[in-house]
Amino acid sequence: MATEELVQLANGLSCSMPANSPLAKLLRSQRTWVGPDAKERQRLLNGAKSVAIVGMSDKQQRSSYFVGTYLLQSSKYKVYFVNPMIKGEILGQPVYPDLKSLPEVPDIIDVFRKGSDIPGVIDEILEIGSPIVWVQLGIYNEDAARYGESKGLKVVMDRCIKIEHARFDGGLHLLGFDTGVISAKRHAR
Repeated sequence: MATEELVQLANGLSCSMPANSPLAKLLRSQRTWVGPDAKERQRLLNGAKSVAIVGMSDKQQRSSYFVGTYLLQSSKYKVYFVNPMIKGEILGQPVYPDLKSLPEVPDIIDVFRKGSDIPGVIDEILEIGSPIVWVQLGIYNEDAARYGESKGLKVVMDRCIKIEHARFDGGLHLLGFDTGVISAKRHAR
């Protein structure tokens, strides 16, 4: 007879099922950390005056380059780029080797680093005193999120700051950019 196990579901409920069942394994692997809801993310973005992008790339095809371009052109933020491997400028902005080198403490640190690097980045953020870490879409480290929150940081993870900003600022189009057209009419295909 298979041993039963109590599995906690993301909605707060729990159920009993065979411990070796595929569903039990899947449910144990599900994310349990959620992060700020949409209204809180909007409040964080609206309250910020500056953003530093950690892991900024000088390659135009990289998402950090696209986000940096968007923030410079379509937001009110003072934008800083951080990448120890790049000397000089990207998009006419200086590139800093680390967060400590920035001329001010940014309100939001937007992170383009792999999930396993996030705890170290959070430690750097805590050293400079920035209040918000925003980890980009596709990057997730639940332990790092919980660690950051335990140290007083607001943590947003696995969300694109460009998409969220455009969403709340009225400039989001299906393709992710502002078309300049506001209409409730469907367009013929």
